Amino acid sequence: MSRAVLSLGSNLGDRLGYLRGAVDAVRPWLVAVSGVYETKPWGVEEQPDFLNAVCVVDDPARDHWAWLRAGQAAERAAGRVREQRWGPRTLDVDIVTVDGVRSDDPELLLPHPGTPDRASVLVPWLEIEPAAVLPGHGPLADLLALRPESDRAGVVRRPDLSLA
Repeated sequence: MSRAVLSLGSNLGDRLGYLRGAVDAVRPWLVAVSGVYETKPWGVEEQPDFLNAVCVVDDPARDHWAWLRAGQAAERAAGRVREQRWGPRTLDVDIVTVDGVRSDDPELLLPHPGTPDRASVLVPWLEIEPAAVLPGHGPLADLLALRPESDRAGVVRRPDLSLA
């Protein structure tokens, strides 16, 4: 079994359309998808706000590298250009975790090292898996509780937008 958690983000162009394209790319293996959240940029702050979501996928035929390639293909389809680390992007697909896999390969670090610090990942993931645990870090609810209130308040659910 290859169950993975994917984090989706977009802050350029048709943000919702790019997120929908990413979900459509994995729809045959989709187990759950969160609502859409609007968040402030992280890292490079002088850029447009993001739309973010998290999805859980499962395909016994895929390993962690196959999930990475699927995410990269979705990014290419959205016209993703990598010009600046943490800069604006049409689509970002991060492989957050793959069940039973740890990786220290620089191309695919698992679990994703930024996850404990990113309310933009923790909040939507908790929406669809309230008891989720980030391997090596603990329950998501505990990780989110450690984030400053300003981080948690900066992740705003957009009930007017949907990926389902």
